[in-house]
Amino acid sequence: MSTMIKSALAALTFLIAVSPVAGAAREIDLSKINVPEGFEVSLYADRVPQARSMTMGDKGTLFVSTRGAGALWALEDTDKDGVADERHQLARKLNMPNGIVFRDGSLYVAEVSRITRYDNIEDKLENVPEPVVLYDQLPTEGTHGWKYLEFGPDGKLYFNVGSPCNRCDRNVTEDERFATIMRINADGSEPEIFVRGIRQSVGFDWHPADGALWFTDNGADNMGDDRPDCELNRATEKDQHFGFPFCHGGDIVDDELESDKDCDDFIAPALKLG
Repeated sequence: MSTMIKSALAALTFLIAVSPVAGAAREIDLSKINVPEGFEVSLYADRVPQARSMTMGDKGTLFVSTRGAGALWALEDTDKDGVADERHQLARKLNMPNGIVFRDGSLYVAEVSRITRYDNIEDKLENVPEPVVLYDQLPTEGTHGWKYLEFGPDGKLYFNVGSPCNRCDRNVTEDERFATIMRINADGSEPEIFVRGIRQSVGFDWHPADGALWFTDNGADNMGDDRPDCELNRATEKDQHFGFPFCHGGDIVDDELESDKDCDDFIAPALKLG
């Protein structure tokens, strides 16, 4: 299921994550959430503290990662009434688990420095096996270290490796994997950088017709109230560079780095997001 389809489903059924009070549901005023005409909001689950990302299993299990809480959850609606009635904590004490994706019966989870896989997980919610470690050689920096995860149309697993700072050139001087989107094979082999110059992407997907990768990039802090723009970018081939740390928002040359780079040297944003 593509990210776009999952987003459409999320618009129909929202998971409202709040901390439980003595195990009881909190009163939530859903009327304050505005949705387009023809849509409605209902409460699916209310005891998944710090829910961050979601993916749906083949058998209807909703898997939820909690980046801040370091936990992984599975929610089941066994009586099919639109409300989760079974809740399973699959893992805890993980290192910023954020990106999750389900494919061929397995749940893939991205932490700061590793990517793991839980096989046949929907049949093992009560007795969760140890995950298969696909790749564990990623940088351990926590700043912008949380990852998004998705399978591309080429069958490879894509994820971001954020910049370990607000504005710096450590992706040039220390580790070229910083400030990139990378990919590996589904078995964890052949890690490689796909595109570069990305401070911190918080989501991406592929165009179904031309296969281009569209991704967001969050702009630098402390450069002013209204600059730089965050970005929506379009990558059409491997090794394209989108500017960071030398160019911000497509038109602001970084004045703290000693470099002869200009914004014209990089791929401009497809859309400035403000």
